[in-house]
Amino acid sequence: MHTLKVLLDNACHNDCAYCAQRTGRDTHRDRFTPEELARLFDQMHRVGLVRALFLSSGLGGNAVRAMDRMIQTVEIVRRRYAFRGFIHLKVLPGAQYAQVERASQLAQRISINLEAPGEKRLAALSGSKNFQSDILKRMWWIAKIVHARKFLAKGHTTQFVVGAGGESDREITQAASRLYKDYRLTRAYYSKFNPVSQTPLENHPPVPFMREHRLYQVDFLLRKYGFPVGDIPFEADGNLSLKVDPKTAWARLHPERFPVEVNRADEEELLRVPGLGPLTVRRILEIRRQQKIRGLSDLRKLNPRAGPAAGYLLFDGRKEAQQVSLL
Repeated sequence: MHTLKVLLDNACHNDCAYCAQRTGRDTHRDRFTPEELARLFDQMHRVGLVRALFLSSGLGGNAVRAMDRMIQTVEIVRRRYAFRGFIHLKVLPGAQYAQVERASQLAQRISINLEAPGEKRLAALSGSKNFQSDILKRMWWIAKIVHARKFLAKGHTTQFVVGAGGESDREITQAASRLYKDYRLTRAYYSKFNPVSQTPLENHPPVPFMREHRLYQVDFLLRKYGFPVGDIPFEADGNLSLKVDPKTAWARLHPERFPVEVNRADEEELLRVPGLGPLTVRRILEIRRQQKIRGLSDLRKLNPRAGPAAGYLLFDGRKEAQQVSLL
């Protein structure tokens, strides 16, 4: 899906240390009027350039006014241009409850960015944002409204800026887990820190892409594989290994759990096997009702990329000839 991802206004009164749009930074400032942006999106949609809208904004001088202008933009897109497709609308820190409610009436997805995993980490990045009152309070409103199921919005998300505040992967993962449980978050996103000139963090090194990738892998373990945070294998510094994916790292720490019998193991046991994802596990459970899985060739018919799983499996009590010892 091609999405127009755009800021209505790139002026902002917040001082986030990592952000190119932070207050006081020497950069060009500009804004659309709601009518201009709605018309531009309609023109792009009509010629097939985009099929969805992701709308955010800087806060300008006032978060409530900025949020009003965003809502007005989406109202024009919906009413004047009769767009019925997907819209993701950001909720700004400081937005009012009625604005959050109206956003959920207009957009299929709404979100507010947490950016940091806790109050202390956010305070190190911004002196103008309050973690509890500006962000978590609004996230609670969003969760309450979205899960009432009265309006168009059926889910909400957030984003972490990875590595900007000196936080560990364990802190981020624990925060995401709490959001999934307590705020019924639909999904967390992770954006690795990259230094921006003329910001307080311009001389800090960029975060490796693999760190961001590992957090996404852990996020899938939390949401799709049933892993609790306590089972995530962090290293001594609280970060994830950049060399080994977290599921394989967990399996190596628990050799007593392997190999498992592919023709008898339950869903939870199979989901712990490196190389097997939820879809492949469902296919295994389905095919076992008709026939046995006799070896790696049968497994690869279900998923051509399932080869790494063979080292953790038995096929009717038998190991594959090429199977590498887990030890």
